[in-house]
Order: sequence, then structure tokens, then C-alpha cells
Amino acid sequence: MRRFVRANSVDDVLAIGRDGRPSTLDPFKHYLHERWQDGTQSAAQLFAEIRALGYPGCYSTVRTYLQPFRDSVTGPPIVLGPPKVREVTTWLLRHPDNRSTEQQLRLKQVLANCAHLAATAKHVSTFGEMITTRTGNGLDDWITDVQASDLPHLHSFAAGLHRDRIAVRNGLTLRYSSGPVEGNVNRIKMIKRQMYGRAKFDLLRKRILLAP
Repeated sequence: MRRFVRANSVDDVLAIGRDGRPSTLDPFKHYLHERWQDGTQSAAQLFAEIRALGYPGCYSTVRTYLQPFRDSVTGPPIVLGPPKVREVTTWLLRHPDNRSTEQQLRLKQVLANCAHLAATAKHVSTFGEMITTRTGNGLDDWITDVQASDLPHLHSFAAGLHRDRIAVRNGLTLRYSSGPVEGNVNRIKMIKRQMYGRAKFDLLRKRILLAP
């Protein structure tokens, strides 16, 4: 009861359990908030829903947690759950100008909580900059920085680049590429698949030469 009396807001009441430790309800709070905002305000129904999602606690905990919402004018805030790995990967690989304000904020929060991920983001950003600006002359320095860092997940990638660094540097610097050749190879493969292996080389040759 003292916790309710001393609280300045609903968030103060809902932040932690009675003993100050995280509650078993914590992983399901964002779901309860969203469902409440959608209009579902039955504690029994919400308890049944999160129970089906794996909530191990009891009904009274859910009912007590939801009770302050009934006296609140605005209702509970939407609590965002932890981002998925795919989401974080997408944010890291996307150019900062193409990230929304919310994505920028969430990525900043994620990086602030993990030094290794923040270092990875820095290396990824630098490498992406070399690709988009054709500044491959900085490749050797980038490989050296990665190999000196405590990032084993990038070491194998850097080692592969180092083994073929001349070709990689040319690809990151010169305006020439093997794109046209790869396009023709894909076109030939498509024509070959269309024939299902039932025609001889002579027909394949004619189709390749005469195809528009």
C-alpha cells in the first residue's frame, strides 16, 4: 500500500514488483498495454491471453497490475518490447538518412546497452561508406581496425577480404564491375532452364544468339 501512496505516477507503481525485483509479468506488460489501448480491459480475459503466451504467474498479479489503469485518464503507455535480431540488423545496414526517427532512437538505445554491438555498428557504417563513396583506399586500415578489435564475428569477414584485398579494393574504388557479365550469365541460365535439358547445344546456341 505504501508503494501506491508514495507513487507520483502510474509508471512508479508499475515499474517493479513489491520486493524491488523484476516481476514475471515484465515480458508481457507491453502486450497488456497494447490490448488495453485497443479496448480490452477485462483482467480475466487479458490473464487468459497472456497465460496462453506462457505467463507463469497468477490472476491476482495481473488484476493488481491493471487496477491503476482504471483510474487513469490516458491509460497505460505503450511499452515497446526488445527489438528482434532482424530489426537491429536492418537498422545497422540501412543508411542513417533512410532510418525513421523512431528507428534512430531505438538503435541508439540498443547500442548504448552493448559496447560490442556499438563497435560493430561503427565498422559496418565505415564499410558502407566505402561502398557508397568508392573510397576503397581505406580498406587496409579498416581491416586492421577490425582485426585489432574484440569482435570475432567480424574477424572471418575481414580475413576473407584480406585474402583478396586487391580485387576488393578495386571493386570499392573503380567504376567498373562484373555486373554486365553476371547479367548475361543469368540470362543464359534462364534460357537453358526453359529448355529443360531436352534440346541439344545447337538450339541453345541459336536461342542465346537470337534472343532479344
